[in-house]
Amino acid sequence: MKRFAAKTVGVLMGGMSSEREVSLKSGQACADALKRLGYRVCTLDADAHIAEALRRERVDVAFIALHGRLGEDGAIQGLLSVMRIPHTGSGVLASALGMDKMAARQIFLHHQIPVPPFIAITKGAEIPLLPFDYPVVVKPNAEGSSIGVTLVQTPDALPAAVASAFSCGPKILIEKYIAGREVQVGILNDCALGVIEIRPKPAFYDYNAKYVAGMSEHLFPAPLPDPVYRAMMDVGLRTHRALECRGATRVDLRLSDDMQPYVLEINTLPGMTETSLLPEMARGAGLDFETLVEQILDAAALDG
Repeated sequence: MKRFAAKTVGVLMGGMSSEREVSLKSGQACADALKRLGYRVCTLDADAHIAEALRRERVDVAFIALHGRLGEDGAIQGLLSVMRIPHTGSGVLASALGMDKMAARQIFLHHQIPVPPFIAITKGAEIPLLPFDYPVVVKPNAEGSSIGVTLVQTPDALPAAVASAFSCGPKILIEKYIAGREVQVGILNDCALGVIEIRPKPAFYDYNAKYVAGMSEHLFPAPLPDPVYRAMMDVGLRTHRALECRGATRVDLRLSDDMQPYVLEINTLPGMTETSLLPEMARGAGLDFETLVEQILDAAALDG
């Protein structure tokens, strides 16, 4: 029996972040899947009037298909908690921590989860002498989809990369670039779906490589030795649990040339577009898109 069969499911999409366009695609795909499954669905653009829209549509459960600030950072989760509306995805604290790379990495380190060597800088502070060699990666502290991220090969290119990252927020990270492979682990309801390897056509896995069809090759399951594959699954699941996430998450990692994993970040609301990696991993694990969406919905909960 469908847990929310007689309920109105409000799919929250769009929003006000730099990832709005991706969210609209994720939300529409999820809404269409829920309609095919027979749910009563309404789509809501999560703008400044979202509380009024939730009341007007009498939403019983929220399916969050937002990405970035005010959607993936605990803000909308807090609003839904105050309104006593169960929602998909992680709770307020896990969402906020997952979006804050500095805070998340402190927790990962506490749990002995490996991350690349990094330093954090606040806007207005001088760039210190880096304690690791080039190349480095410069990224905003609280953005997704590789927005504001730059691979820096030489010191003379660092100031421009820092300025670009600071245009997205007041805190940034500079981390050692880990030569090796781009891999990700999909988690669904506290179970690892598997490990996927991404081979981008550009030299760096940037926004276009993530969202433009044909700009990257995806290999699932990742062609790794079995012990390494299982170790990657374990690191992904430990990362998910370290922040006490729930529902579906995606853990992004670099696998070094000597087969050592380094966690880059966790996505508490993974993309659900036609080129998104979580649905691809789910298909490889035997779950079609409708089943994936329904299992995410079934795990919806009320915080507190």
